[in-house]
Amino acid sequence: MQLERLIAALAPTDVIGSAAAEIRELAYDARDVRADSVFFCVPGATADGHDFAPDAVAAGAAALVVERPLELDVPQVVVPSVRAAMPRAAVAFFGDPTARLPVAAITGTNGKTTTAYLLWSILEAAGERPGLLTNVERRVGDEVREVGLNTPEAIDLQRLFREMLDKGNRVCVMEATSMASVQGRLEGTRFAVLVFTNLTQDHLDFHGTMKDYFESKRRLFGQASRAVINVGDEYGAGLAAEIPDAITFEAAADLGDVDLKLRGRFNAENALAAAAAARALGVDSDVIKRGLESVDRVPGRFEAVEEGQPFVVLVDYAHTPGALESALESARDLARGRVICVFGAGGDRDRTKRPIMGQVVTELADIGLVTSDNPRSEEPAAIAAEVVDGLDLEVELDRRRAIERAIDSAQPGDVVLIAGKGHEQGQEIAGRKLPFDDREVAREALRRSRAPA
Repeated sequence: MQLERLIAALAPTDVIGSAAAEIRELAYDARDVRADSVFFCVPGATADGHDFAPDAVAAGAAALVVERPLELDVPQVVVPSVRAAMPRAAVAFFGDPTARLPVAAITGTNGKTTTAYLLWSILEAAGERPGLLTNVERRVGDEVREVGLNTPEAIDLQRLFREMLDKGNRVCVMEATSMASVQGRLEGTRFAVLVFTNLTQDHLDFHGTMKDYFESKRRLFGQASRAVINVGDEYGAGLAAEIPDAITFEAAADLGDVDLKLRGRFNAENALAAAAAARALGVDSDVIKRGLESVDRVPGRFEAVEEGQPFVVLVDYAHTPGALESALESARDLARGRVICVFGAGGDRDRTKRPIMGQVVTELADIGLVTSDNPRSEEPAAIAAEVVDGLDLEVELDRRRAIERAIDSAQPGDVVLIAGKGHEQGQEIAGRKLPFDDREVAREALRRSRAPA
């Protein structure tokens, strides 16, 4: 693509140097720059892309998109906001892929990943060869890839859409996060259908207020051809009132004769969301039923760990008060004995939800064991103290030991819920990511507890 064609999509305030360069790639990380790339100098919270422009030029960048001119001998496109320019450039460079690739997206606090898996399964049953973008995995063509950002940066996202088209995917199922909405990563993406699951407290360290958090979800519906909304949620009910032709559902609805394999009452709600989205895309009821019934697990979402023990062990990603409440209520449905919950709260994130999570566990579990989640730069003991906040909860900061204690104390008929990290395979501590998988730790503890003395 000629640089001048890209410039036309950006509406710059100034262009320095020749616009005749041939562009073969876009990049926002200097480490990813190749010959004939355009490098976007994105200002960030901890680093400014303008500072890395010399490295990008040295790596072969043919042009820069900047917010201020730099003393570098390459063409520079000056724009008011590099971050805002990035999705416009990506859509143009990759040929506006979502004009041809229908995108079914799920937004909300809880249930996004499971709903995405269920909808992907339905569309697979319909023969649509769907692509998938979640915080667990990505599927492009027939390839399964590791995950970076839950909702990728605009350049990566549009590139993935382009790859999906080229590899034969006829639809994409994805999660659409609030942070991606605020940061403009989803600008230019057309949603054939957008699902709203629910809104409960999370990410207030980023959004500040629930009003702003909701607005980050709400604005995405301006990009959607069809809306599917959970009106059993108060925010969803308000949103549906603004969209007269929205398809609505609520938890009290009946799934019909679907034999849903996923445990947990909240998964019935996720299935209703997936089914409604599939209907909006024109999928027949018998295919919807077949697709829903073929999903027997979603990694780290109320996932059972089985080693022949006489009690239930579940690993779940629940890391918000609402998700924790739903998981514990479903655990109680399964329990013939006690509910034992191992949980924590992430560091460098919304601190106000910590005592609320402690209160939820105190009210809904028989035993609550507070441990370290992803403490990041914070002291685990300080996080735990904010969670406990005078409540009747035990504390074991070593997460492995906390899981072992819960499993060792479990009796026949009990349910052990290990909440917070789900599918994650690492623990973020003081700038390092150490290998840790709740499922494997639980499995090891179960095997050890059942081993002959």
